Amino acid sequence: MSTPTPPTRLMRPLSNLIFASRWLQVPLYLGLILAQAVYVFQFWTELVHLIEAAFGNTEALNILVKSIGYQSALAPAKLNETILMLVVLGLIDVVMISNLLIMVIVGGYETFVSRMGLEDHPDQPEWLSHVNASVLKVKLATAIIGISSIHLLKTFINAENYTEKTLMWQTMIHFTFLLSALAIAYTDKLLSGPSNSKAH
Repeated sequence: MSTPTPPTRLMRPLSNLIFASRWLQVPLYLGLILAQAVYVFQFWTELVHLIEAAFGNTEALNILVKSIGYQSALAPAKLNETILMLVVLGLIDVVMISNLLIMVIVGGYETFVSRMGLEDHPDQPEWLSHVNASVLKVKLATAIIGISSIHLLKTFINAENYTEKTLMWQTMIHFTFLLSALAIAYTDKLLSGPSNSKAH
């Protein structure tokens, strides 16, 4: 192997510095972990209020009604099916956003910062074994569609409290997300080529 030329030796520290700059992303992923903790707190707060409301706690019921934006001519005296469904959909929404955070934290760190060395770990996610920037992008787009679907369903269940314009725009935005995800998946398939497709 030939010895590096002087210009190459001069550039090596700069190359090492640029490559080491990937560690600047670590505080970002730590921040997302803190955001995940906030979502866990939010989930359990809503769940406790739901359980209290189910046992007739009026104050907990009022908190739930206010948080989901439910409106009625008469204030609900007890937990009804619509409120229950909206609260449960809200909990599902929190879980899906939490899943999205996990994909960004784990997949992003593995792809852009450093290998985690989880090959022999029994709890290694199946998707992590073949994750790359393209796979992560498609999975994130799919997760966003799921979250958007939950939001749209919540809006339709509580449709009387929204204007027709709001319903139309939310539907159009969801459709845009769907088309974007299909375009991302199709572009990834074209760029990967037949050989890479077989490898996946």
